[in-house]
Amino acid sequence: STRVTKQGFPMGTLFGTDGVRGVANIHPMTAEMAMAIGRTTAHVLKRNHTGLNRILVGKDTRLSGYMLETALTSGICPMGVDVLLTGPLPTPGIAFLTRSMRCVAGIVISASHNPYQDNGIKIFSSSGYKLNDGLEGEIERLLQSSELVSVRPPASEVGRAKRIDDAGGRYIEFCKGTFPGEYDLGGMRIVLDCANGAAHRVAPTIFTELGAEVHTIHAEPNGLNINDGCGSQHTGDLSRKVLETGAHIGLAFDGDADRLIAVDETGAEISGDHVIAICARHLQSIGQLRNNLVVLTPMSNLGLRLAFDKMGIRWMDAGVGDRLVLELMKKQDACLGGEQSGHVIFLDKHTTGDGIVTALQLLAVMKREGRRLSDLSGIFQNAPQTLLNIDVKEKPPMETMPGVIRATE
Repeated sequence: STRVTKQGFPMGTLFGTDGVRGVANIHPMTAEMAMAIGRTTAHVLKRNHTGLNRILVGKDTRLSGYMLETALTSGICPMGVDVLLTGPLPTPGIAFLTRSMRCVAGIVISASHNPYQDNGIKIFSSSGYKLNDGLEGEIERLLQSSELVSVRPPASEVGRAKRIDDAGGRYIEFCKGTFPGEYDLGGMRIVLDCANGAAHRVAPTIFTELGAEVHTIHAEPNGLNINDGCGSQHTGDLSRKVLETGAHIGLAFDGDADRLIAVDETGAEISGDHVIAICARHLQSIGQLRNNLVVLTPMSNLGLRLAFDKMGIRWMDAGVGDRLVLELMKKQDACLGGEQSGHVIFLDKHTTGDGIVTALQLLAVMKREGRRLSDLSGIFQNAPQTLLNIDVKEKPPMETMPGVIRATE
């Protein structure tokens, strides 16, 4: 029989490829579960990092973020760990600040590109990387045990919680620092679609301070409109605004701004595969594509692989999910990898996928080469491809479904 935790989920199924996800206020995305996750995370990571005694907590703009933020804080502080609250900030911003502010962990409350009804919890280690399977497994094991019932510091050592007022400013400066210092964005007209999400304040500031003329759409979150007909999943409004303003490029982020989908000056959508190809060829040309290698996933288009073969660029497939891409990049010492969806990792720039950083690298190629995005995107033609999303009631581990494994071999 399947082992079940006290909270009622089968062991080994709480953490997916990108943290814990679900419909807000329905198990496992409840205040009770968030409090338990905060408590166990604080215990496990504080124990593994002597001297670090604070956890950074950020979120996107979903209404349920307030509930889960409060619950996480209520779980962390009783373990003698302080909480630093950033408010709405892109997921990669939390990864950066966790590392730069010497926190034991960073926790993001977000369901990425999903609608407002969903929410999620993802955890970064003190190094700014997403937690590995071992630490996630330890957290899940403790959630179903009673080991922490008696683990309580005295009242004098209970953790404190405070807001970090300059979190956005710190992240803005970090992002600007990934753009080549010898260039600026003067003379460029850019449209930003912020998906009514976490990038709605920081993204316009970054591109404006680098000198661009910025037009922003979908940057008025109300807790319910995140990703609603906008952002990286829905680029129709962005294409129309690019044509209306005569912009050089349109940039669409998802709700937590770790993805980028671009639109060229003709209004055509540019996928993550094309962004990867453009940046890979440029890095190769300036001798900065480490080991001449790019990490992809099985979702990557065949046309991209054929283009890399012609360019003499090596490619390897990781499993689907940016965490698995990152793991293979680190193992193979690659500096570039990503997914068709717009998750792109520049490991020399950041520890995780970052939509804003990706946009800045794409703009840097346009500036250095003096070419329009529509010209650059001709680097390859997509091969015919169909991707189908299927809703399922449960997501059991693949290794428990031999028929599915045989069908994919």
